[in-house]
Amino acid sequence: MGLLTNKIERDEIKPGDHIYTYRAVFTYSHHGIYLGGSKVVHFTPEKKPSSSSGKSYDSMSCPIFPDCGFRQPNSGVVLSCLDCFLRNGSLYCFEYGATPSVFLSKVRGGTCTTATSDPPESVIHRAMYLLQNGFGNYDVFQNNCEDFAMYCKTGLLIMDKQGVGRSGQAASVIGAPLAAMLSSPLTLLMPGPVGVATATAGMYCMSRYSTDIGVRTDVIKVAVEDLAVNLGWASHQEEEVNHNEAPLIQL
Repeated sequence: MGLLTNKIERDEIKPGDHIYTYRAVFTYSHHGIYLGGSKVVHFTPEKKPSSSSGKSYDSMSCPIFPDCGFRQPNSGVVLSCLDCFLRNGSLYCFEYGATPSVFLSKVRGGTCTTATSDPPESVIHRAMYLLQNGFGNYDVFQNNCEDFAMYCKTGLLIMDKQGVGRSGQAASVIGAPLAAMLSSPLTLLMPGPVGVATATAGMYCMSRYSTDIGVRTDVIKVAVEDLAVNLGWASHQEEEVNHNEAPLIQL
């Protein structure tokens, strides 16, 4: 794995891998779960149904995979072929079980986590279940494509909806100004711009590390079948049936 990113070739990815690609000239990364057979499940902002069946397709003319772009109504979870997911971008693999030193060495967030991954069959089961049942409302800071992929890989959810979500990418955006703010009082103690830059970089890395799901204390493992109940998507009747099986968790 590289210092900046984890670029791989297509023949290296395996079913259940958390993959990503960069969009808008490396401005941000888009994440998904590779199912095998050049199919990817990923999470995007919702789109209105565009077919008579009420099911929505983003890529009706995809020549590779007839169901490319499929999503359920009012859901942001999409099934795509690998080509449409990448959009001519390079392929990268998200790293799980990273050591603290490796995590802190990553200059850019959204490439690894200290949390460990569940077996591939569990990862794929979660992704396919969420394709049929949804993953709530898309939110760039608290419930984005990286959050979706990380939940599929680990089954971990944040109990409190306040603050930053699981996404390392979002933590980087928030961590940069936070690091600058926290290091500003140190400018009087630093011998020059190099010292200030070093302090700011250190604060930035530590702020990212503190929000990683592998070290956070406000996360809990939730079965994907209980996810709709925990997030309040189930009907009132379903909530009553499952009330004693899964505690309410707010994202």
